[in-house]
Amino acid sequence: MSKYESDSVEAQYQPGSERLVLANKLAIVDETEMDDIEAVLLVKLYEKIFTTTDSKNGTFSFQNIANWHRQWLGNVYEWAGKIRSIDMGKGGFQFMSPLQIEKNIRLFEGEYLSRFNNLPEMTDEELVSFIAQSHVEFILIHPFREGNGRISRLLMDFLCSKAGKGTLDYSLWDEHKDFYFKSIQAGVNKNYQHIERLVRDIIK
Repeated sequence: MSKYESDSVEAQYQPGSERLVLANKLAIVDETEMDDIEAVLLVKLYEKIFTTTDSKNGTFSFQNIANWHRQWLGNVYEWAGKIRSIDMGKGGFQFMSPLQIEKNIRLFEGEYLSRFNNLPEMTDEELVSFIAQSHVEFILIHPFREGNGRISRLLMDFLCSKAGKGTLDYSLWDEHKDFYFKSIQAGVNKNYQHIERLVRDIIK
C-alpha cells in the first residue's frame, strides 16, 4: 500500500490544490500559505514548551512527542498526533512500515527517552552520540504523516536543553542536505558516525 493508493484521510489531498496540499480543516489549497501557517504554529509550540518551567521535569515518553504534534497541527489536520497508517518514502528511500511503528516506538522509548533525566550527567561525547542516534532512529520510524523532520528538531532542542546546551542552529544541516540524508540512511545499518559529526558541529 503506497501513500497514493490508500483511502485513508492521510493519503488525501485538498481538492483544488493540484495534489500539493494535504487535506486539511482550513480548506487551504495554496502550498506557500500552508507552509506559512505551519511555521507560525510551530513557533507558538516552541514558545509554549520552552517557557513552561516544569516542561523539562519528570518522565518523558513518546506520548509527549505525540502531544506536541497534536498541539502543533491539530487545528489543521485530522491525523495530527496520530501514528501514521500509510507507507511513506523520500527520494527512493522507504521509511519504516506502519506495521512496525508501534513496536519500534516502544524500543525507542526504552533505548532513548527512558534516559531523559540522565542527560545533564552525560559527557559532551556521550551527549553527541545520544542525540545523533536518537535522531536517526526517530527519523527512520517516521511516526507521523507530516512534520517528522520539524518535530525531530524540536525533540533534539528539548533534549539538548535538558542537558544544559540550549537549542540548536540547524543552518549547517540545511546547507548540506545531501550529506544529512545520507547520514540518516547510514543509520539503517547502525552506522552513526556521519550523523554524530553533524551533531557535534552544532552542539555548542
